[in-house]
Amino acid sequence: MSDIPTATPSEAFELLLAGNQRFVTNAPEHPNQDATRRAEIAPGQQPFAVLFGCSDSRLAAEIIFDRGLGDLFVVRTAGHVVGAEVLGSIEYGVDVLGCPLVVVLGHDSCGAVGAACAALEDGMAPAGYIRDVVERVTPSVLAARAAGRVEPQEVLAEHVRHTVDLLLDRSRVLAEKVAAGQAAVVGLCYRLADGSAQLVAARGLDTHVATAP
Repeated sequence: MSDIPTATPSEAFELLLAGNQRFVTNAPEHPNQDATRRAEIAPGQQPFAVLFGCSDSRLAAEIIFDRGLGDLFVVRTAGHVVGAEVLGSIEYGVDVLGCPLVVVLGHDSCGAVGAACAALEDGMAPAGYIRDVVERVTPSVLAARAAGRVEPQEVLAEHVRHTVDLLLDRSRVLAEKVAAGQAAVVGLCYRLADGSAQLVAARGLDTHVATAP
């Protein structure tokens, strides 16, 4: 039997955390990954969360959160930078598919964040459209430095928080859903070495989980 759909943002968040904990402890259940599930969702999808993450190949959402087919509506860009297509995709997940949770997923050793830091240090921006990605990450790096947060993990956390706030600022649909208690937006920082996802930002979520500084 499927353990979804969930009714509230908090339930969706706890379901996601439980899956990550199974992944961290090497006890995955691989739910909803069989032929029965494939046939069940063929007529339509009802994911319980929108996962907006970095495109990094080490960040496969269904694996690190131990989920399966039809569970997550995944949107990914390098450095989880936001554009119109991203906003439209997230709004589709929340407004049309009814996802109660939006997750912004960043990770340590992020190439986009590192490139933005390097560009500020040496004044040399990358060529082509990579420059656009770096420029969209740069405000987060500047905000972190202004607040005295210079360690790589602190810069990453600032970029995740900035992305969470940016989504709510630019998407009226998402902001209204959060204000009405129908959705929440959280920011997680993923650790490549141990596979854990740490909460660094939460908007509209009824949770007692402490966030990282």
